[in-house]
Amino acid sequence: MTDINLFGRVIINANIEAVTGLHIGGSGTGLEIGGVDKSVIRNPLTKQPYIPGSSLRGKMRSQTEKRLGKAQNNKIAQVTIHTCKNEADYTKDGGCVVCHVFGVPAEIGYSGPTRLLVRDVSLSPESADALDKANTELRYAEIKTEVAIDRVTSAATPRSIERVPAGAVFGPAELVFGIYEKADFVRLKTVIEAMQLVEDDYLGGAGSRGSGKVKFTDIKVQARNRRDYSNPQTFGEFESVQALADSFGKMENWLESQIPLE
Repeated sequence: MTDINLFGRVIINANIEAVTGLHIGGSGTGLEIGGVDKSVIRNPLTKQPYIPGSSLRGKMRSQTEKRLGKAQNNKIAQVTIHTCKNEADYTKDGGCVVCHVFGVPAEIGYSGPTRLLVRDVSLSPESADALDKANTELRYAEIKTEVAIDRVTSAATPRSIERVPAGAVFGPAELVFGIYEKADFVRLKTVIEAMQLVEDDYLGGAGSRGSGKVKFTDIKVQARNRRDYSNPQTFGEFESVQALADSFGKMENWLESQIPLE
């Protein structure tokens, strides 16, 4: 059995602003409010909408798979993801960046540590307060009414979708990236590019109909090394993902100095 050495972690914190209305669907159980066909997911204690870490991470993975032309060949529940079919593909050419960064299912015969962890993202206190005071149709949310047109009969069928209004901010989001080997310093760039891909696509549902455009702001990057784990070091703060991406070369060198592989 190969030893697994965690040399350190990179923590990226950021706010996520809804540029257009955001709909990430819940189960609907116990949350149906008159006339709403699709409700948003909410914290059962506070009733506030939130962004599940699985939704953000899944979108980052899906967009990265498509950017790299990876076959989405493994169906898990309602989604299909890329998974290398054997260990040779997993390690080929320095390692499949998708499988190393985002991980592989437990039932696969080979495995390695998943580098990226993404936590659930709560509505910011400021946005929660503003939405609580706003005159929206639902608490912390708006109702967007759409009309589906039957292409054969031209019959119109109205439907309603619950969304967190544009301008709401969730955060701080927390993305945690583990450093297990030298190649991980380069693989971190995949995470930043995935954040850009999400910004240029959408998060949640109804993206082709205008919902789900988001942007990351107030980004902060820190590093912890295993020698002095309780003493994080800060690389810098950035107003946008592009600004962070532009500084990646400097950040990579800085991280290598902060997280020695020994």
